[in-house]
Amino acid sequence: MRVYPRELAERVRATWPVEAQPLPRALDSILDIAYHASFLRDEERPVTCRLMCVSPSELRTDGGPPASLLPLAFGVSRELSEIELRSLSPAVKYHRSLIAIEETQEGPRIWGLVQSGTRWLEAVHGGRHSVPPPMPSALVINIARPGHLSVLCGAVTLAELRGGVLTDFTLDVFISKWLGGVFANERAELAGLASHEGAAELAKYVTQQMVKRAISTTRAAHHGGTIIIVSPHRSESEFLHLKYAFRDDAPRRRFRHLLVEIMAETTPEDPDDLDADLDEAVFEMSNLIAALADVDGAVVITKRFEVLGFGAEIVGDLPHVESVRRALDLEGTRLVDEVIDGVGTRHRSAYRLIAGMPDALAIVVSQDGSVRFVTSAAGIVTYWEHGPGDS
Repeated sequence: MRVYPRELAERVRATWPVEAQPLPRALDSILDIAYHASFLRDEERPVTCRLMCVSPSELRTDGGPPASLLPLAFGVSRELSEIELRSLSPAVKYHRSLIAIEETQEGPRIWGLVQSGTRWLEAVHGGRHSVPPPMPSALVINIARPGHLSVLCGAVTLAELRGGVLTDFTLDVFISKWLGGVFANERAELAGLASHEGAAELAKYVTQQMVKRAISTTRAAHHGGTIIIVSPHRSESEFLHLKYAFRDDAPRRRFRHLLVEIMAETTPEDPDDLDADLDEAVFEMSNLIAALADVDGAVVITKRFEVLGFGAEIVGDLPHVESVRRALDLEGTRLVDEVIDGVGTRHRSAYRLIAGMPDALAIVVSQDGSVRFVTSAAGIVTYWEHGPGDS
């Protein structure tokens, strides 16, 4: 069943935190305007923007990016409408600013803009500055592309409407305990090479930043892709045929070498204090993996983050999979069964691979930007819909 802003409004009301600022009475109207504005274009430019429903008095005026928000109020407010959003969107860049609205007796009005800077994206996508400016616990609506809205309470995503499909979009898989456990042995091995305590956590932090960057770059390409992470002893898998396999030498272990160097030069107390050259080297590795994912087939790396190759085809006598489980919380304590008829070849292949290689992890990025982490939990193929992201 396809759903639209009315159902999105109902979901937002049902999940809105009790301690947050009250939702506007005109929530349905605001979402409806945002939804229809998403289909407009301004001189061939799509309307993409973020809205924040907050009173000007709620925001400090003595700061600005990168550490805080910068509110810029108009001398005269303007009516919230699809045409106004189309007119403002080129000036209020999606990644850096928000259109500020408030509810008045005359209805929702646009009172100005709020410059946020890009740290909110770096915190999601991986970057040196992982602490974004604090956001008020107010309604935020992201218009990412036609028909694609996400609704947040401050910085926390509550629900998303994408292509007529309404989903809860709240799971940041990177903060789950189970994901850290997938790499526990390899991190412990790396920690044994370091000269200070906390090396394992530092390796985890840097690795997460790299993977986040790779995922965000793949999502931005709108092509889709699959990254398969296997145990080191699985490097010659009977279930994976690498069209482009890299030679077994030092370059394919580049990221591991970087981790060792980073652990030698960076303290766990301040992981963001990373040498600029090392940070750029990690950034290049994430872009390399994202570029390899653009080719049909999967990128295959080990849990030691050796890049084995790309263009991988999933082959062999793999189990037949008719249904999988979707995790409804971070640790997979709440699960629902789903048949796989409604997903494409990329997802079905990943499910079959995990059924045959339960110690592997697959990260599947769809063309529409959705991200699934797939692994075996208690012997059953299980996926998590990874949430945070901009589009």
